[in-house]
Amino acid sequence: MAGHSKWSQIKRKKAVNDRQRGKTISKHIRAIQSAVREGGSGDASVNLGLKNALSAAKTDDVPQENIDRAVERALGGVEGGSYEPALYEGYGPAGVAVLVEALTDNKNRTAAEVRHVFSKHGGNMSGSTAWQFETRGVIVVPGADEGVQELAIDLGAEDLEVDEEGLTIFTPSAELYSVVDGLQRAGVEPDVSQLSKFPQTEATLPAADADKVVRFLEALEDLDDVQNVYSTANLENAELVG
Repeated sequence: MAGHSKWSQIKRKKAVNDRQRGKTISKHIRAIQSAVREGGSGDASVNLGLKNALSAAKTDDVPQENIDRAVERALGGVEGGSYEPALYEGYGPAGVAVLVEALTDNKNRTAAEVRHVFSKHGGNMSGSTAWQFETRGVIVVPGADEGVQELAIDLGAEDLEVDEEGLTIFTPSAELYSVVDGLQRAGVEPDVSQLSKFPQTEATLPAADADKVVRFLEALEDLDDVQNVYSTANLENAELVG
């Protein structure tokens, strides 16, 4: 994965979303409760969906007490409705492919809201785009010690990137947690460890188009039911990102 850091783009995007702290926490709580109910367990060691949801929540610094309460309520069946996963595919400004993951208790409502955002920003929800993305594990470790890099490779990392944030490790999706466990056994505690989707091919955009795409993606992410938004856009030229 030579060149710019795709994960850095995601981290910069998250920094924008963190201004809406309450909404960010609420989305993670919904994901945790849904994973507990779907997996039938509050034990992350036997519930991979919950493990993924917890990793994502910790990346966004969701307080542990909120996480614990969400698990307890889901096990007791006392909070919220029944949320189902929903996937929406389409094309946004400048023709970039977009994949939207949601958790909803009303698919008709969510589909209408997502379609409205696509339409408002000059996109459309026609055509399949999921095939353009692959799921990979992402681990971010502070610092870039060469010994940690070598260890990550030995543990099964596919690719490494070093920047001012530290070391970013990319793994096959099935190997994410075995690599994390190996790092932790060696005394290395990651700042981030979660599954994410990455475009197989990126579209490089001029600044004006990149800014339009950023506004579009942020509008999708602002929807209550939307959990994750992925696009094939290379947003390095977007002045709004950062």
